[in-house]
Amino acid sequence: MKAFAEKRLAVQARRLISKTRPFIVGVTGSIGKTSAKQAIGAVLDGTFRVRVSPGNYNTEFGLPLAVLDLVSPGRSAFGWLAALLKGCSRSLFPAKNYPDTLVLEMAADRPGDIAKLVALAPPRIGVVTTVGESHLELFESTVAIAAEKSTLIRSLPKDGVAILNRDDEQVWAMRKQTSAKVLSYGLHEEADVRALPDTISYDCHQPQNSCGTHFKLSHNGSVMPVFVSGALGRPAVYASLAAAAVGLARGLNLTEIVSRLGSFETGPGRLRCLPGIKGTILIDDSYNAAPKSVLAALEVLHEIPLGADDDCRFAVLGDMLELGPLSEQAHVEIGRRAAELDVGSLVLVGELMSVTERAAKEAGLSEDRVFHFSDTETAGRFVQERMKPGDAILVKGSRGMHMEYVVKELMAEPLRAADLLPGNHNEWRN
Repeated sequence: MKAFAEKRLAVQARRLISKTRPFIVGVTGSIGKTSAKQAIGAVLDGTFRVRVSPGNYNTEFGLPLAVLDLVSPGRSAFGWLAALLKGCSRSLFPAKNYPDTLVLEMAADRPGDIAKLVALAPPRIGVVTTVGESHLELFESTVAIAAEKSTLIRSLPKDGVAILNRDDEQVWAMRKQTSAKVLSYGLHEEADVRALPDTISYDCHQPQNSCGTHFKLSHNGSVMPVFVSGALGRPAVYASLAAAAVGLARGLNLTEIVSRLGSFETGPGRLRCLPGIKGTILIDDSYNAAPKSVLAALEVLHEIPLGADDDCRFAVLGDMLELGPLSEQAHVEIGRRAAELDVGSLVLVGELMSVTERAAKEAGLSEDRVFHFSDTETAGRFVQERMKPGDAILVKGSRGMHMEYVVKELMAEPLRAADLLPGNHNEWRN
C-alpha cells in the first residue's frame, strides 16, 4: 500500500505544481541545507506566501508530502489511504491561497535522487551549500557526490539563478554547468554576498535569546550587521548568506533581508545554544555528523568566549556513519584536530571513535583528557559528574548514534526535550 501511495502522491504533487505554478527554490548540499532552507524561508516570508518543506521531507517520498502539505502516515495503511484522498482533492481543486513560493530541501542518498526531485518540482533558483563525505558508502567519491548535487544547477532554466558557496571549490565549479545567472556567497573576498571574516563573533550568555552569532554582511559596497539568535558558528553565517542571496535574487533589498534574518532559527540539533544544568552552556549539534561539520563544530567550541580561565570545553562526539572507505581516516582527522585545538575533555561514544581516541592521544592530548564509552547514557552521566558552572559542552554525532540523549541528560530544561532536541521521541512528550 505504501509503495503504491507514494507513486500516486508524486503524480498528485506534479499535478498541483502544474496547476498553481509556484516559484520553487531548491536547496541541496552535503551539510547545511536544512539551516539554509530555514533561513531562506525567513527572508522570503512577508513578501511572498511561502511554504518551507518540513523536517526531513527531502526525498522522492517526502517531497510530494511537502508539496501537498501532508504528514507522513508512517506504517498505517489507513493513513496512506487518507493521504491519497487528501492529495487527490488538493491536486484537483487547489486552494486559492496555495503558496506562491516553495522552498524545498532536496537530498541525495544515492546517485539519481536529485534528478527525480527536480523532475517532480522544477526549481527556478538552485542553492548548493557544500560537498562533503556524507553518504559516501553509496557514492564512489566526493567527485561523484558533487556530480549528483550539480544536477540541481544543471536543471535550472536560463532565466533561473544558481546560488553557490564561493568557499567550496567543488560547489563553485558548478557555475560552469549552467546558463542561469550565478550568485555566490561566502567569506571569499570575491563572493557577491559576503560575511566579513573579522566580524564573526559569538555571544554565549544566558538566557538563550542572548546567545548567538554576530557578523557583518557585505553586498555591492553596503555593509550591515546581522545577529543570528540561538545558533553558534559559521554554519549559521553561511545559511544566512545563502538566504540573503536568494532574497536579492527575488528583488528584496538588503535592509529587508537583514531584518528578516533576525527571525531565522536553526533547527533542533544544529549548533543550537541551550542552557545546561549547573550553569553550563550546551552546544547541541546532535542532529547529524560528517567530517566537515564535526571540524566546524570543534572550531566553534574553541572560539566561543568563556567567563574564566579554568572553564572547561567538553567535546562529546559520537561515531560518524556512512563514510565508506574514508571512515578511518576521517575519524583520525577528528582526533588530531581535537588535540590541536587543545580540547579540555574529549568524550567519545561508539566503536568507530576508538580510532579518534588513539589519534587524539598520539597527537598530544593527554590520556586523562580523553574518555571513550560504548553508549550515550554512560557518556552523559560521566559528563554530568565532571562539568562545573561556566563550562561549555559540545555534543555531536551521526543520526544513528542518537546523541540527543546526551543533551537531554545535560540540559537545564529536560521537560522541553521534545520541542528543543532532534528526533521523534514520543516518550519525551509524556
